[in-house]
Amino acid sequence: MANSLKSAQYLIESRLLDAARGDASAYFDLGVAFSTGTGGVDVDLIQAHKWFNLAALGGNVEGQQCRADVSNEMSRDEIAEAQRQARAWLDETARRPAARRFAA
Repeated sequence: MANSLKSAQYLIESRLLDAARGDASAYFDLGVAFSTGTGGVDVDLIQAHKWFNLAALGGNVEGQQCRADVSNEMSRDEIAEAQRQARAWLDETARRPAARRFAA
């Protein structure tokens, strides 16, 4: 059991690293994890919507459909929060390369 939890945590951590590089399939995988509670994370529809939204923005058609499905189970305030978090993620990851250039 402990090995499977460590494996699930590693999967989430690795997909987060891929997501930080703009990988739309990583966004989708994270959306699935948060919408179903797999990969060692709790179900969190705000997080799921955020990741599906980012996947959809990256051209992932399944992400578009899953975002719509998750939205049906959320309030307007929850959707607005998910959208804020998606924008914050994009803003944060867009600044990272610039910050690395200046740190060198």
